[in-house]
Amino acid sequence: MRKPFWSLLVLCGLTALAAAQQPAASKPPASPPATASVTVNGKTITIKYSAPSVRGRQIFGPGGLVSHDPTYPVWRAGANSATALHTDADLMLGNLRVPKGDYTLYALVSDPDHWQLVVNKQTGQWGLTYNAKQDLGRVSMRMSVPPAPIEVLRYELTPNQLTLEWDKHAASVPIKVQ
Repeated sequence: MRKPFWSLLVLCGLTALAAAQQPAASKPPASPPATASVTVNGKTITIKYSAPSVRGRQIFGPGGLVSHDPTYPVWRAGANSATALHTDADLMLGNLRVPKGDYTLYALVSDPDHWQLVVNKQTGQWGLTYNAKQDLGRVSMRMSVPPAPIEVLRYELTPNQLTLEWDKHAASVPIKVQ
């Protein structure tokens, strides 16, 4: 009679110990990683970024979320690590020539209705690290208002266009693969 009791007690203890060893279910990150990619003539263009959500906050303009970044009015155009651009081909982004390779994307948003895309040669840094001396160049973006606010920041790449959308802003620049 004692043997089943002790066996049950040991089994319960081992089960509890095994459960304690399991990692706790973690909640998803507030700004999950995301990727936008397009292939043109066998050459791939990819943007890797972290996608924050609006969550009822003011994003752009005086006092907005991005105005608190230490790099403001240059915004990291995402969250967490810097937004990365990789291109297998030479590109024209608007009137800016971008040789194939790796870059970091930022956006100049001092005027919320007239953005510039900033292509920076420094890579691998945290998003709030910005060195203007490393800029490859800047290009004006076409601005529009999406039909409904965009809750989660998103990039979209097509063979002809790069688009960045968040909150009440959509900004795009033409792409031409060389």
